[in-house]
Amino acid sequence: MAKQQKVKDKSSEATNKGSTMSALSSDSPVNALVEQFVGRTGARGEVTQVIAKVLDGRNKGRSMRRNVKGPVRIGDLLTLRETEIEARRIKGSYGRSG
Repeated sequence: MAKQQKVKDKSSEATNKGSTMSALSSDSPVNALVEQFVGRTGARGEVTQVIAKVLDGRNKGRSMRRNVKGPVRIGDLLTLRETEIEARRIKGSYGRSG
C-alpha cells in the first residue's frame, strides 16, 4: 500500500510570504552622495568600491562603503535600495607603509 502524499495549502502560504516581504522592504530607496574612491574590485576590476554618504532615510548622514558597477565619479548620486549592509573591505596593500 502506497503512502498518502501531504498537500500544502498554497493560498495561506502566499499571503504569509507577502506580509513578511512588505515588513522587510518597508523602507523606500534613498539617495547617497559619492565622497571618495576606495579601489577596484571584481574578477576583472569592473566594480568600483566607494564611500557614500546617505542623504535621507533612517541612516541619514552615515558614510558607508558600497560597490558600484559602471561609471561613477565623486559627487554622483547613488540610489540605494537598502542602507543596512555595508560592502566588505577590499583586500590589498593600500594604506600600509613599506
